[in-house]
Amino acid sequence: MITLTNEYITARIMPLGAELCSLFNKQSNLEYLWQAGTAWPKHSPVLFPIVGSLKNGKYIFNNNEFSLDRHGFARTKMFTVLNAEETIATFSLKADDDTKKNYPCNFELQITYKLIENAVKVICKVMNKGGAEMYFSIGAHPAFKVPLNEAHQYEDYYLQFNKTENAHRWPLDNGLLAVQPVEYLNNSQVLPLEKKLFATDALVFKNLASDIISIKNKKDHHGLDFHFSGYPFFGIWAAKDADFVCLEPWQGVTDSVLSDGMLEHKEGILKLNNDETFTCSWKAVCY
Repeated sequence: MITLTNEYITARIMPLGAELCSLFNKQSNLEYLWQAGTAWPKHSPVLFPIVGSLKNGKYIFNNNEFSLDRHGFARTKMFTVLNAEETIATFSLKADDDTKKNYPCNFELQITYKLIENAVKVICKVMNKGGAEMYFSIGAHPAFKVPLNEAHQYEDYYLQFNKTENAHRWPLDNGLLAVQPVEYLNNSQVLPLEKKLFATDALVFKNLASDIISIKNKKDHHGLDFHFSGYPFFGIWAAKDADFVCLEPWQGVTDSVLSDGMLEHKEGILKLNNDETFTCSWKAVCY
């Protein structure tokens, strides 16, 4: 376990999956990250080289068929610690014979965690290390505790969007995107949290106007601002009756029910040519 700390917060990251497992605010004396309970055994997995599910669990690339589990394999792989200082650490995952069985691309994935006062910034860097063009998706899946304070209830909390939203929700059909969206956020900046919101899986949005979503409550000032910019897809999810909410910025999205299985046709798929690099980031500010 790698521990980062400053005068405001402490973050802990596992090399397995380069997964953030704790985000503790020293001033509020509160843990902000879900602690991998029985409802869901994860904290904040990294989604790579796909986000969501593949239709029939398979895809076609260069006329060959491959299989990948939901959200890809990065979350199950041991990352190398490239550096670990007091307030910053970088983890690396490189292609090997095992990854190439189901994803034949010569990649390196680096995840950097950096503390900035009472925030953690997470920087994801995907590199094509040469040989051929590569297609990929990457996303984040952090689960934040709700309620933060044991004296409060889940329904005391709400999500605050920093811009007015008129966003459609894309329903999921066995983990795949339905053909048509449904109206959801109508001229609104607030989404009250209720556990029944996630009875039929995640809320999936495309091209939100907002780039900050805050977790707030009606009883005190403690909460979290989640910053994400440049992400075309966003998911909001919680396991059944679980005390957390996941805020998930995605560069890519689960397959549609109409998917033809071709990786280069996959909605939101990103492409890197030889020796190119893609970078994205998100930040959680806890108060």
